[in-house]
Amino acid sequence: MKIRNIKTFINKLSASLTPSPSGSAGVGLLFLLLTQFSFAQDKKDNIGTEVVNVVKPYTPTISDAFKVKEVPASINTDENAKKENVNYSILPFPVASTFAPAKGNAQGVEKGKQERLFKNYATLGIGNYGRLNAELYVNEDLNNNEYVSGMFRHNSSQGDIKDVLLDNFYYDTKIDLMYGSDEQDMTWNIKAGYQNQIYNWYGLPANFGSTLTPPADMALIYGIKPQQSYNTLTAGGSMAFENGILNDVTIDFTHFTDDFSSAENRFLLAPTFKFDVMDEAIKTKIFVDYIDGSFKKDYSGTNTADIKYGFTNLGIVPSFVMKRDDWTIDIGAGLVYSAGKDNTSSKFYVYPSVKASYNVVSDLMIFYANAIGNLQQNTYKDFVDDNPYVSPTLNIKPTNELFDIQAGLKGKLASTVSYDVKASYIHDENKALFRSNNYTEKDTNANYGFGNSFKVVYDDLTTMRFYGEIKADLAKGVTVEADVTVSSYTKKSEQEAWNLPELQLNGKADFMITDKWFAGVNLFYVGERKDYQLNTDIVYVTAPSPITLDGYFDLNANVRYKHNDRFTAFLKANNILNNDYQKWLNYQVQGFQVMVGGNYKFDF
Repeated sequence: MKIRNIKTFINKLSASLTPSPSGSAGVGLLFLLLTQFSFAQDKKDNIGTEVVNVVKPYTPTISDAFKVKEVPASINTDENAKKENVNYSILPFPVASTFAPAKGNAQGVEKGKQERLFKNYATLGIGNYGRLNAELYVNEDLNNNEYVSGMFRHNSSQGDIKDVLLDNFYYDTKIDLMYGSDEQDMTWNIKAGYQNQIYNWYGLPANFGSTLTPPADMALIYGIKPQQSYNTLTAGGSMAFENGILNDVTIDFTHFTDDFSSAENRFLLAPTFKFDVMDEAIKTKIFVDYIDGSFKKDYSGTNTADIKYGFTNLGIVPSFVMKRDDWTIDIGAGLVYSAGKDNTSSKFYVYPSVKASYNVVSDLMIFYANAIGNLQQNTYKDFVDDNPYVSPTLNIKPTNELFDIQAGLKGKLASTVSYDVKASYIHDENKALFRSNNYTEKDTNANYGFGNSFKVVYDDLTTMRFYGEIKADLAKGVTVEADVTVSSYTKKSEQEAWNLPELQLNGKADFMITDKWFAGVNLFYVGERKDYQLNTDIVYVTAPSPITLDGYFDLNANVRYKHNDRFTAFLKANNILNNDYQKWLNYQVQGFQVMVGGNYKFDF
């Protein structure tokens, strides 16, 4: 049977299916027919349309309403309708294969080549003015803990400074030896050294010989033998402990002599103790600083006995550190007893020892302040290290550094730019100052008695100082540094703060041009200084004014070529501007200097 209109068919079927005892069979027949129709509907796309006229309108009642379930019944859609089962069968077919999998290898991360480190090196450089620079450093491990090391240094020049009449060469040779051990709970070393320095008092005054007539003036000059030689013997050692009250101890002995029978001995013992009190670390420095020396003559040469000096300083500086949030405070005080030779002058001193810092903005800005004092033990050797042209007739005594108060900020402007700025207020009693010796033009003078040497004078000095520095890594292999120091001095007795500059500038830049080529530039400026000197053979109506030494720039540069991990060649140029300046009165320096050499690193 073929059904043309499904709705007409259902109406006719409903009219014929009235209630009867055989109603159940009618319902079953209806269900069967609907099932067959449903199957046929899935197969046909267009089932037609018909208009149905409703005779009686629908009137809803309360019983027709129902409650919506929270979980609605499942609704059959094309997506969740039951899918027909599909049976698959695979026809096996053998395929020949020649593929053989290779063993897997882990892919490592590529690393940059690490530069090899060497324990020893040798450096040799030669340049104009007969300059020679040589260094040798060796270090050898005897076993897992013990080691020995040695350092040899030599720096010399044959002089030949333009328009200088006296010998002006210099030699500086030094050798140091060390034997030590690094153990689990303790490290220690012992050391010994020797240094020989040869300088010449070549700085004659500009108008030297003005009181003499030729050829007496030149005969006097060529009769001067300006050479001075210094010899230094050192011995000492140190120990440091991981545990216990004794934290470390240092012992040093120095024997210093010259060609004019001057001699000086210094012994320094400095242990440091550390222990805890109520969860606070107490650190105590103790020192014994002994010096004894003598000069054969005074500057006038009229003395009949050696000029002797000596001081023994005993000091203790306890301190403890407090850390609270962003504050770190190191609070302490120093007590020093100083006894002069033969107890001629003895005195107690009390000094502040306070350091504080506050992290304003992490490591970007740190505020710090210090208040430090100390009794500075002045020595003949220290003065020679600062100025090798002093006369062997000095007045030696300690400097009472009453206080050095500082306040500043340091930190980072960026990840590769750091800074440090601070202001200082310093007051010293018996501050040591270098000043030129007066002179005469007599052939009976000592070789340092012709206005070509310096003495030490003392004065109470107050210093206001500003310091600022900046360091930056501008790019890969490019670093720059610069600093400035501005000082103002207030004197008590002396006319000037002799030979102390009010302005100092320093600048430095290093470049990595390639992996093998490197370069560096250094520029510094030292401002004007004051000195004073008289020719006592001349009678002055009006005493001369202090002498002003001009400020000076000094530009230096270097180029380095790294041939391999072991050998690097270098070329250095100093005083590139060829400035004829004076570091000390009457002592002009060498002009443009160039040095070529190499550095070789090695292991045994």
